Amino acid sequence: MTDQQVFPDESAAGRVLRHFRVVLEERGYRADPAQQAGIEHLAQSPEARRHWLRKTPAGVYLHGSVGRGKSFVMDCFYAAAPVEAKRRVHFHSFLQELQRRMMAFAGQSDPLVRVAREIATQTRLLCFDEFHVHDIGDAMLLGRMLKVLVEEGVGMVCTSNYPPEGLCPNPLYRERFRPAIELLEKRFDVVPLDGGEDYRLRASPLEHWGSYLWPAEADDLELIGGRLGLDEQASFQQVLDVNHHPLRVHALEEGRAWLDFSELFERPRSASDYLWLIENFPRMAVSGLGPLGNYPPDVSMRFLNFIDIAYDRQLRLQLFAKVSLEKLAEGGAATDFARTLSRLRQLKLEPL
Repeated sequence: MTDQQVFPDESAAGRVLRHFRVVLEERGYRADPAQQAGIEHLAQSPEARRHWLRKTPAGVYLHGSVGRGKSFVMDCFYAAAPVEAKRRVHFHSFLQELQRRMMAFAGQSDPLVRVAREIATQTRLLCFDEFHVHDIGDAMLLGRMLKVLVEEGVGMVCTSNYPPEGLCPNPLYRERFRPAIELLEKRFDVVPLDGGEDYRLRASPLEHWGSYLWPAEADDLELIGGRLGLDEQASFQQVLDVNHHPLRVHALEEGRAWLDFSELFERPRSASDYLWLIENFPRMAVSGLGPLGNYPPDVSMRFLNFIDIAYDRQLRLQLFAKVSLEKLAEGGAATDFARTLSRLRQLKLEPL
């Protein structure tokens, strides 16, 4: 009997907990106390049932340090929750979708509210992964969107590296996001999930999502072209039109691209640019990485956003750096770098 079979007399909570146990057994894992408490809380939440009332709690907000199993716990819950109209979305993908759907209501009153209500008619359970806010535009969109979704009775589960009070740390616009923080604190069950171990560091060689090579010259065609699998069909020194902005690339071939760090991150780029690139080039090489402390915070933040999206979209990534991963991290003051470093450590580290 598989965990996909539904037991006639099984409660929603029992189904969620059983699925969690099965997935753990399949992977040879044992839940730590924080993970067990988190899944038990989700299993008993209104979001685990087919219907719930529009009252507190409006959802569950799981937070903890990087690699503590927040996404794993949420994914187990999502898979087992007996709700048909459900979605699991990532932070950057959701923002891109939100902005795209708002364009359809251009010229009408309050496009954001219209889109939020449209989402509410299509989705009764929304699992929202990697909730973090570092941009004022993102902050205002998400804050208002959350309010409407709560009012419309959409059940939500969020994961984040931060408690609600730790969101949106930039003092320049923190107060403008405070109503959203208060909404999370008042209407969501806020559940810490931190067992003290970064489980991502247990990744086996088969789970590596790419490589980190150093020290490497930024223009080493033999090394980089060979690792990316470029051949005589490749075209070099091209300019792409990415969301109506030019982007120069070292080389292109079907489904593969070799790009430069400065071109990708030292110029203004959006998350939608990175999503477009990853969708069109599922195998990618980026060369010219140096210590992040040598760059302004906005450059580091673009790199962090790119790694977030690349990891979520399962990009096959080759990073060619001037320095080791430890030295890359030196002086990196960008918020959320701990999460990015945890993901980079899952790359296969290959000194040259």
